[in-house]
Amino acid sequence: MNEKVKMRRQEAAKEYYQESSPYQNTVVLENDYEASILYGSHDRHLRLVRDAFQVQMVARRGLLKLEGEKTQVDITIEVLNKLLEIVRTTGRLDLEDVEQTIIDVKCEEQGDVDYSINVFQKNAFIKPKTEGQVKYIEAIKKNDLVFCIGPAGTGKTYLALAMALSLLKIARVKRIILARPAVEAGEKLGYLPGDIKAKVNPYLRPLYDAMADMMDVGHVKKYLESDIIEILPLAYMRGRTLGDAFIILDEAQNCTVKQMKTFLTRLGVRSKVVVTGDITQVDLPSGELSGLIDAQERLINIANIALVYLTKADIIRHKLVQDIVDAYEV
Repeated sequence: MNEKVKMRRQEAAKEYYQESSPYQNTVVLENDYEASILYGSHDRHLRLVRDAFQVQMVARRGLLKLEGEKTQVDITIEVLNKLLEIVRTTGRLDLEDVEQTIIDVKCEEQGDVDYSINVFQKNAFIKPKTEGQVKYIEAIKKNDLVFCIGPAGTGKTYLALAMALSLLKIARVKRIILARPAVEAGEKLGYLPGDIKAKVNPYLRPLYDAMADMMDVGHVKKYLESDIIEILPLAYMRGRTLGDAFIILDEAQNCTVKQMKTFLTRLGVRSKVVVTGDITQVDLPSGELSGLIDAQERLINIANIALVYLTKADIIRHKLVQDIVDAYEV
């Protein structure tokens, strides 16, 4: 056989066996404790990941060796790295976290997007129900500051809180700040009974109600007592710089321009801010410009700031709410 032909065939055979042999990659673990959390009880987490992507796994001496088809191994490495991020920041890993991470990565690889929001209620996910709500969730994921304007019942505050809790759960933020302007409507705060907490509680009640849908009572109490979650009047935001936080300003149409500026300048590093409101329901004194109306015009062209408008088509409360909104638009 011609020597050149022989060499070409040898090279072709070599390439064939390289391509057909199993692809291998390795994940390095920092210590046995980290490994035990990642693997789960009786390796339950690892088996779930292995079966989802059809790869072989061998754990030995702080290394997790993966073997299989290259694309599947690489995707599995991505899943494991995301899970390790949760372990290293929270010191724990739930089965629901593993399942959701697998779903998220698979959707990303397929070009699909799963908009399920993983909150603290076991096996409960919050999902946007309209196209407008999907755009709202996308905006929160992609931007550090989001304004959401729309009528009652469109899920402005509810979805923002769900996103905040999902990021808190995986330790992407360290705390959640929920603020509302305490605009007086008929009764003066000073005449209401109780201390300042009791006086402002009626203004903040909707935030407690939304949170109760997504966390059990024990979690809510624990996080409120430790200030991991703070619910407070807007006036209490002055002088603070909030880093590593998810901050929600609700009913922002009742902020003055000065209050809005003060609030927005509280933004710290690695934080997200969502500002929600309905510019058709301003309760400020006559002649006082709403800070939300002003902000939507003043900040519209700044990068990393998104402005989302929800409409009556996004209302998900009782079907009568849409009819009521229509009636007041006449």
